[in-house]
Parts: sequence; C-alpha cells; structure tokens
Amino acid sequence: MRGERGQAAVELLGALPVLFVFGLALAQLLAVGYSVVLAGNAAEAGALALAARADPEASARSALPGWGRARATVGVDGGRVTVRMHPPSLISAFERRFEVRSTASVAP
Repeated sequence: MRGERGQAAVELLGALPVLFVFGLALAQLLAVGYSVVLAGNAAEAGALALAARADPEASARSALPGWGRARATVGVDGGRVTVRMHPPSLISAFERRFEVRSTASVAP
C-alpha cells in the first residue's frame, strides 16, 4: 500500500494536458457556433435592408458587434446578401483557418 502513495496526483498531472486541449477545442467550437449565428443575423439584416431599398452592406455590418465587423466581408449579388466571417480563435495559428458563411435572399 505504501508504494501507491501519491498515485492520484500523478494521474491528475497526466490528465491535465488532455483536459486543456479538450477545453481549447470546446472553446473554439463555441466561437465558431456563435459566429455562425452572428453571420446569419447580419445576412438577414442586409436582406431586409435590400427589400426596403436601403444600403444592405451597411445594415449587415451594423448588425455585427465591433469585433465582428473587422472580421467580416459582406457581398451583395442581385437579391442575395452573403456574410463571411472569421471566428475568433484562442490560438493565433488558427485565426484565418476557419470561415463561416451565411446567405439571405430577397425574392424579386
């Protein structure tokens, strides 16, 4: 029994890197999911502005939070508004690897 003393602490130290990587992956998935929702809302706002004969690009950008405006591109093609965003990342190497896209359209 004396040889097993401190075994739980050693096992915990061995599991910490795995838990850390799992936490980073979960945080990245949440950031991507939130960016998908933001891009969808912005595309819809742009399409509604297009239907009201207002500026769709300005409306889509104003529907995004400040950090999202710098990471987003808005495209208008006919009756379709497309918003592309790069979600935030905790690891700078993945900063531009992910892109979410959402499209909303207005019937003529």
